[in-house]
Amino acid sequence: MKKNNFIKKPLLTGVVLILVVAVIAYIEIQKPNTNQLANTQNKTDNSKYPLAPDFVGIDKWINSEPLKIEELRGKVVLVDFWTYTCINCIRTLPYLKDWDAKYRDKGLVIVGVHTPEFEFEKDYNNVLKAVNDNSIKYAVAQDNYYATWQSYQNRYWPHKFLIDIYGRVRYDHIGEGGYEETEQMIQELLKERMEKLGEKGDVDLETSKPLDAANTSSMRIGTPEIYLGYQFSRGNFGNPEGFGQDTVIDYKIPSKISGNNVYLEGKWKSNADNMELLSDTGDILLVFDAKSVNIVAGSESKSEASVFLDNKKQNPQNISEFKLYNLANADEYKEHLLKATIKGKGFKLYTFTFG
Repeated sequence: MKKNNFIKKPLLTGVVLILVVAVIAYIEIQKPNTNQLANTQNKTDNSKYPLAPDFVGIDKWINSEPLKIEELRGKVVLVDFWTYTCINCIRTLPYLKDWDAKYRDKGLVIVGVHTPEFEFEKDYNNVLKAVNDNSIKYAVAQDNYYATWQSYQNRYWPHKFLIDIYGRVRYDHIGEGGYEETEQMIQELLKERMEKLGEKGDVDLETSKPLDAANTSSMRIGTPEIYLGYQFSRGNFGNPEGFGQDTVIDYKIPSKISGNNVYLEGKWKSNADNMELLSDTGDILLVFDAKSVNIVAGSESKSEASVFLDNKKQNPQNISEFKLYNLANADEYKEHLLKATIKGKGFKLYTFTFG
């Protein structure tokens, strides 16, 4: 028995060594040839394009180990600045997910840089839940302190940057829309990649039309995003009492109201980036020009919103986790009257967005 064990042990060790060598060889084959990249770059006049900044100051990564732009040389990289309560960002996600599925195995890497707008969006568990709820499979980087945002000199959500195999920014797009143009640029850079690296294959020429993409006409939305709180407000607050910095005011809805202004009733505290209900109930009134209305809100003690659109009762909303809630949808773009009665102290209202 001892002799047999003595014979099997070195045989097993040899098999393991062979497997390890094979795995290392496979990994090396998959890596882009840096010498070949350098040679092809010398033949390509792309110096007019700026080098992409790296991912810096990232708090945590989701769906990926930490990534570096330098390590992604040889890949086409799409960097998307977003945050999970931004309605404009949410409406771009079907396209990003479709591109990830279509082009990942052709050399595309998508990195969603999540730069928070509100304090609660810095919470890793909140971001992770949003990533899972939206079925996002590509890498997401938590840029909680705006380090990567500032490196890219960014100012917008969403904002997409396309980076070629040499690490240079070849295209960018701000906001929603431009999906066909963006995808055509993805295809162009992937074809360029195949040519420069001597790879065989083809790129799907048919552009994406996701079934779950929102049917929204931005040009027909007449009400801007409305921010609440004494630091975030852009002036669309209609109560004559105004904001009281970190103070509680017993608001009354005036007899005369105007469109595109939010009116409150009840005891509300004005925080830096939200209005917090401190009475048992409170009312919200708004005349808006769009087809749908959403809020960014949350409640640590759980609240309920009874919603009326043009005096027609809508489905009630249970408000707990801090996220984007769709309050109501109309059949056409025009002025609509929204009234919501909130039950439950601790309700916090951050913004109104429209579709």
